[in-house]
Amino acid sequence: MHSMSKRIWVIIILVGALAGSGFYVYRSLQPSAARSLHVLEWLRHPEDHPEWAIQAGTRCGDAPFLLPTNGFIGYLWDDSFKLGHRHQGIDIFGGFGIDQTPVVAAYAGYLTRLPEWKSSVIVRVPDDPLQPGRQIWVYYTHMADSPGNSFISTDFPADTTEKYIEEGTLLGYQGNFSGDPNNPVGVHLHFSIVKDDGQGKFLNELEISNTLDPSPYLGLSLNAANYDGSIMVCREPRQN
Repeated sequence: MHSMSKRIWVIIILVGALAGSGFYVYRSLQPSAARSLHVLEWLRHPEDHPEWAIQAGTRCGDAPFLLPTNGFIGYLWDDSFKLGHRHQGIDIFGGFGIDQTPVVAAYAGYLTRLPEWKSSVIVRVPDDPLQPGRQIWVYYTHMADSPGNSFISTDFPADTTEKYIEEGTLLGYQGNFSGDPNNPVGVHLHFSIVKDDGQGKFLNELEISNTLDPSPYLGLSLNAANYDGSIMVCREPRQN
C-alpha cells in the first residue's frame, strides 16, 4: 500500500512539473507568436500600415546609432521562437521584394566581410558611444537571395577587411538568404550588436550572451522582456 501511494505521488509530481513547463513555454513563446501575426500582416499588406515603418538613416531622438533600414521591426532582441532559442538581434522587414530595401551603416567604423559571407558584413566600432573605451561590432545579415546571390554593395566584395565607412553608408539591400535555398526566410535585415572577445575579434553572434541589447543604441525599446504590445516605431525621428 505504501509503495502504491509513493507511485501515485511521483505521478502527481511529474504531471505538475510537465504542466508547469508547458505554462513556461506558453508564456515564453506567446509574445513572439503575437508579433508573428503583425509580421504576417505587414508582409501581406505593408501599404495598409505606413505608420508601422521606420526609415533608414533617421535617428530616434538622441540615440547614437542611425536606424539601419526601412520597414517594420518584427522581432526583438531576446525573442524566443522555440524552446531554448533566444534571438540575438532585431529583424526589420522591408515589406517589398528582394534587393529593393536599402541597408545603411548605423554607425561609423571598420567594415569586414569574410570570404565565405554571401549576405553579411560586420563593422568594428573601436569606441562604444555608450561605454567609451569598449570595442563593439555591428552585424548586418540576410543581404542575398535564397541561392546566395549577394545584394551587398560592390564597394565591399568578399574578403574586404577593415575598410573605414561613415554612418549612413549604403551597405546593400534586404534579401531572404538563410543558407538553405529550399527554405528562405522572409525578406528582412537581421541587425545585432556583438561583443568583442578582448583580443580584437568579434564573438560568436549566434549566442545571445555575446550580444548587447540594441535598445539604447537605436533609441527604441527593443528588448523582448520589456515588450508592451505596441508597434516599435520612432516617435521623434530626426534626419541625419
